[in-house]
Amino acid sequence: MTALPCTIYVTFTGALLALVVGSRSAVAARVVALVTALTAWGLTLWAAVGFVPQAGLQTLVDAPWIAEMGIRYHLAVDGISLTLLVLTGLAATAGVLFSWNIEERVGEFFGLYLALIGGVYGVFMSADAFVLFVFYEIAIVPKYFLIANWGSTNREYGAMKLVLYSFAGSALVLAGLLWAYAAGGGHSFALGDLAASAVNFTRGQQLGMFALVFLGFAVLAGLFPFHTWAPTGHVAAPTAASMLLAGVVMKLGAYGCLRVAMATFPVGLAYFAPVIAWLAIIGIIYAGLVALVQEDFKFVIGYSSVSHMGFVLLGLAAANPVAVSGAVLQMFSHGVIAGLLFAVVGRIVYERTHTRQMADLRALPLHRLLPFAAVVFVIAGLASMGLPGFSGFPAELTILIGVWKTSPLWALVAATGVLVAAAFTLRAIQVSFFGKTERVDPNALHSAARPAVAPYPDPLHAHPLPPITWPEKAGALLLIAATVYIGLNPDSLLRWIQPALESPLFQAALKGGTP
Repeated sequence: MTALPCTIYVTFTGALLALVVGSRSAVAARVVALVTALTAWGLTLWAAVGFVPQAGLQTLVDAPWIAEMGIRYHLAVDGISLTLLVLTGLAATAGVLFSWNIEERVGEFFGLYLALIGGVYGVFMSADAFVLFVFYEIAIVPKYFLIANWGSTNREYGAMKLVLYSFAGSALVLAGLLWAYAAGGGHSFALGDLAASAVNFTRGQQLGMFALVFLGFAVLAGLFPFHTWAPTGHVAAPTAASMLLAGVVMKLGAYGCLRVAMATFPVGLAYFAPVIAWLAIIGIIYAGLVALVQEDFKFVIGYSSVSHMGFVLLGLAAANPVAVSGAVLQMFSHGVIAGLLFAVVGRIVYERTHTRQMADLRALPLHRLLPFAAVVFVIAGLASMGLPGFSGFPAELTILIGVWKTSPLWALVAATGVLVAAAFTLRAIQVSFFGKTERVDPNALHSAARPAVAPYPDPLHAHPLPPITWPEKAGALLLIAATVYIGLNPDSLLRWIQPALESPLFQAALKGGTP
């Protein structure tokens, strides 16, 4: 447990090393990034082995930082934090593997990539609201440069939109935290101290503070109607950045909603919960329907990501132990599955065919040209649909059971989102990988639909597309193993998550705002 803070220091050190060695050797930068990601992930797994779940945060580091303002460098974890720390290490490692093909300014790419990861580790361990906010901002800034410099479609627009939405949300969060800090006497930014002070706030203060902080974080979590940055950002981002955006960065928003807004201002949660729930339900269904009609393969995955994050926000709004534990489990599950989907679409398929248009992909027998990609995408699609045996099933089932306890109507309407998810996933599988089952003569294809690959007489035997590389296979198998393991053994995470919700910091929120 005491080694967990080293994940932050190792990752930031690795970012500097990658930047330095990358100017001399691209291979060295890749190796530094992979070793750094593996080391940090190994530290989270080592901590997980000896972790004893309990109610409340377990302090790792507590030292004064800005003593005059009561700001302390306070790092602590509970089962919720540890779940997301393990996810971060897994996503970071897989992202490096799927970025092995980066050739342009490799050191700068991995330096920014690891800096983002270091900020994420810091957010998930911060027990001081101000420190959490600092790490949160550190995680936001590299996203712009990763997308703007190494992205693809409308990359500058996508990067700017993402960052503007993120900073707008950050401004709301900071305003709410400063208000709570001042109203509490200006003594401390510790999460526990802010929650204790909030008990004495007026109802109006709690409502205002909760609205600012929750909405600010929820923007990054993809809450409808503030979700539009997400599909655009996902599509514009390079593969590793897409994996991180869906895998861990959106989880920063959901985590902030839970750890800061809900735990600190339970009266505000009780008042706004119905509004949050209905916005989440609208997001689940609306984003799913939009994904159903998309012709850009990556946009399908981008909107599906927003839809699945809606279940996380719905579980938080239900505000009971079952629903919230399901929401945290869904954070982990979605981080793994979405990362795998973006890896297949952005790296394996797009980098070889140079097209994401489903009409173009339909003209290719991708299930024969890229059988590994087809198999992996089918597995990831089934996991995304919530098929038993994969992590999506226990996560969404737990959420819906918990939501039913709060409002059967919410659960029934939200359950239609599962059907929509099945529809857009099956369509994506069929059109993109199995659209053509007969042997195709590329010279007979309409010029507008012809993919950007060299003509070949027999796609089954000519194999004109580059083979799948070992880093791609390793990254895919790593993520598949994670979703299958949690699907078959969800208690391995729930036994961490559920005791954490018994903390006094969460009890008022889970009791409808009653201390």
